[in-house]
Formats: sequence, structure tokens, C-alpha cells
Amino acid sequence: MRQTTRGIRRGRTIATAAAAALVSFAVPACSAGAGERGAVPGATAPQGSPAPATGASATPTPPPASSYPLSAAPRTVPSVREHTPARGPGWTPAPAARVLVSPADSAALADEGRLLAGELHLGYAESDQPRPGDVRLVLGTKDSGPPESYTLTVRGGGVTVTGPDEAGVFYGTRTLKQEIRGAGSAPEGTVKDAPAKPQRGLNLDIARKNFTPGWIEDRLREMADLKLNQLGLHFSDDQAFRIASDSHPEIVSTPHLTKADVREITALAARLHIAVVPEIDSPGHLGAVLRAHPELQLRDVAGRAVKGAVDISDPAAAKLVDDLLREYLPLFPAGAWHLGADEYQALVVKDPQASFPQLASAARARYGATARVQDLATGWLNDRAAVVRPSGKALKAWNDGIFKDGIARAAPDIQAEYWTGKELGARPPAEYLATGRKVVNLNDEYLYYVLGEPNQFTYPTGKRIYEQWTPLVLRGTTPVPASYDAQILGARLAVWCDLAASQTPAQVAAGIRMPLAALSQKVWDPRPPQAPWAEFRSLAARLGP
Repeated sequence: MRQTTRGIRRGRTIATAAAAALVSFAVPACSAGAGERGAVPGATAPQGSPAPATGASATPTPPPASSYPLSAAPRTVPSVREHTPARGPGWTPAPAARVLVSPADSAALADEGRLLAGELHLGYAESDQPRPGDVRLVLGTKDSGPPESYTLTVRGGGVTVTGPDEAGVFYGTRTLKQEIRGAGSAPEGTVKDAPAKPQRGLNLDIARKNFTPGWIEDRLREMADLKLNQLGLHFSDDQAFRIASDSHPEIVSTPHLTKADVREITALAARLHIAVVPEIDSPGHLGAVLRAHPELQLRDVAGRAVKGAVDISDPAAAKLVDDLLREYLPLFPAGAWHLGADEYQALVVKDPQASFPQLASAARARYGATARVQDLATGWLNDRAAVVRPSGKALKAWNDGIFKDGIARAAPDIQAEYWTGKELGARPPAEYLATGRKVVNLNDEYLYYVLGEPNQFTYPTGKRIYEQWTPLVLRGTTPVPASYDAQILGARLAVWCDLAASQTPAQVAAGIRMPLAALSQKVWDPRPPQAPWAEFRSLAARLGP
């Protein structure tokens, strides 16, 4: 989303050798058959425990729980926030084990159950009659914990995952999957876990660089295992418009996503509890639209075209953008929408009123004699928000499109997606927070992966995010006061394809892997990291795709 014209810079132990073979299992796609089996040995009893009886009719006597040491917390990415240790053998997948969902919960949890069964090579069943070794998924009452929380209990040779919502149960299955993948078994005891921030994810610029549906779906699966829940999709910019349109097919670029592609992406995202948040950036970054509609081009007093900017005094520009908003609202069923609003080039000149008299005149006509072009731009943002608001979706805009003072003020329900304090119109983050506005962290110093590293951007590293950044660090390297923590809704790592040819999609996927893992840790667990970076990196590499 960011143009290259912006000036300054950003951005246990292995249970047994046989059980460890699980680490090399290829993780199936969501459609993998739940009935697949993998023969996985049972847990090894502690040294000195009774040898099993021989003979076909003999029943082995399990060792007493007291003969086991207290369990250690599982090692996962992100780390679990609370583990109560216990004595016992833990749980290891066995051929006869099943993932079990109560028939009462099947409408809600069947997807989660089938996915986990496929990943662990277990059976899947809908029943209220568990057998030894089963994994039970249970939907609790809404008031049984905070949103997206879960409890994972390993006891008596079985596992139970409970949560107040489907997402919480799903995240419990991600923890169990990582336990098995990393150590071959899940430790005895109880995990209680919940995210620190409600918005956690990745922002992807598919306008400047085409990414295939398969590539995007692979990122969704990777995000889900990291308990990330939001994919921002920036699909319109000066370079291209990348989703098919029925209302304005003339603006669509080649290649692009079909609506069928988008429906498959959003359906997979929903099963993985990820919200796909689309962005049609306006009134700037509309160069692809303007190629088909040059009559909407903003021109200055000398008749010069302004890159990517539509003339917001022209009602036809608003009608075209609103046509697109109304067309795409049903295509993206998740509960948020990004309105853009950044880097409108009419506002970067010394005197916008003199340079763009048509905008100044329209501002005065709407807001009074002292109104400025800034007010007209704010009115544009509020008008687009009014189109989306009846859908019930949360509204987002880039922070430099939410201005200080002025006659027109940005609607208070628009979340500020804070990426910079350096652009004209941008302000220090505390100024947004002090008004009570909710903010999402996309700090360009740490969280901007800009292809080709133009304008002093450098690729973010997982180490730097892990060791230095927190959600409070919204601009540069200095955190805002902790008193604002509740207003900061979370964070996303952002991929911007300014120099699109500088990396292949495979290189992008590899480059963001560790930054995403580090981000997941910092938005899930508010504590300082419990492990040094080298240990975390090794764990993330072992558990990753």
C-alpha cells in the first residue's frame, strides 16, 4: 500500500525415537481425510516401572502416577500462558484413538475435529462415549472464559480441549498439534491460555504483486497454527486492481482473483478462524481505477494530474468507489473493512487551497467559509464509512488519513491503523489514543516488509520484533504509556510490494516466516519472552511449515 515516494524509513525432549517420527509428518490440507491412520507407539513408561505381562489375554498394569516426575510446560509458538503440571505419562497418539466431538457440538466443532484428526492421523467420531486415548473437543458456555481462550487437560491417558467459543477450541487444537509435532507427546497437566490482543495477523499487498490463491491459502494455514486471526488484503492500488468486478469490470487487472477464488479463500479463512479484511484504498492509491476513468483524475490549478488521486469534489468519483464497496461487502463476510484514506496527494503540497481551488470551493460549500481541503478529505472518509457501517463491520483507516482539528472530524468508530508518524497529516500515536480512538499497530519501523527495501526500509527480522517490539511501540522504538494498552487492539505484519520483482512469492513466504512467529508471540503472551531468541527461533523452525 505504501508508495515508494514516501520519504523516510519505515521498517523434550523426544519421547521415543519412534514417536519423534511424527515431527516429519506432512500437515494435510483442511480437506485431508479424517479417517487416515498413523501407527504411533504409546508413551514409554518411566524406568523401573513394571514390565508388561506376556500372553494374549494379559492386561498391562499401568504404573502409578506418582512414579512419574512432574510434567514440564509444553513448548509451543506462541508459548502457553499458564500450565499446571501433574504426574503421569501424558498423551501420545495411538492407532485406535479418535478425535471426539459431542453430537450437541458437532455443528460448531466438526471442522475443528476433522482437521485435527487428519493432522494427527487419528479417527474422527461424533459421540458422547469417549474411549481411552481419545481427544475430546468441548464447547463451553460463553461465560466460561474470555473470547478465544481454551483449557487443554491431559489426564488419564486422554485429552480434553474446552473453550467458550469455536476459536478457543481451535486454538487448543493448535497447541496439541504443536506438542505432538515437537515432542511426540502432550505433557500431563492443564493448560489455560488466551490471547493478549484480539487482532493478530498479516497484511498482504496483492495489488502491486500478484499472489496465487494457493499461496494465500498456505499463508492462512501458517497463520492459523500461530494463532493469528486476521489477514488484511490490499487489492487495489495505482499498479493494479486484483479482484473481479461486475459493477466496474473495466478497472480489473490481469491477472486477478476471481470471485470464486475469493470465496474459497474466505471459506478456508473462516474454518481457520481468520478474518479476511479487504481494503479499497481511497481517495488516493486509485491509479488502476483512473486508467479506466481518466475523467475522475485530480488535477492541480495548472492542470497537472496528481498520481493516484481522484477528484473528491466530483460526485462521480464517490459513486464509483461506493459501487465497489457495495459490490464487495457480501464477498467478504468477516467483520471488518479497511477504508484506506492515506497519502492523498492533494494534502502534501504547501497550500492545498491554492493548488486545488475546486477542492477548496467544495469544502467551503459543504462545511462553511473557513473549511479547508483537509475537511473535504475527512468528509470523503466519513461518507465511505457510512456506506460500510450498516453491514456491522468494524471500520479501519490509516492513521495519516485521520486529521487533527479541522471542522470535519473522522467518525470515532474508525480504528486508526497506525503505520507512521512521518507522513504529512500523521501525528504521534498518543494524540490518537488521547481522544479515545482504538488503534492497531503496523509500526513501519518493525512490522513493514517492503519488497526491494526502498527509501531506507529494511526487511524486519524476527529477532528484532521478539527482543525489542511490543504492541505499545506504535511509532519508532518508543512505547506509548501502558495506560493506553487496552486501546491498542493488536498488530499485523505488513507485506508491501513496492518493488514487486525483487522477491519471488517463495522468497516472501520464507522472509516473513520468523517475523510472523515473533509477532504471534508478542500479541498472544504479554509477558517478556521466556526463552532467548536462539531457542525460540529453533523451536519455531521445528514447528513451522
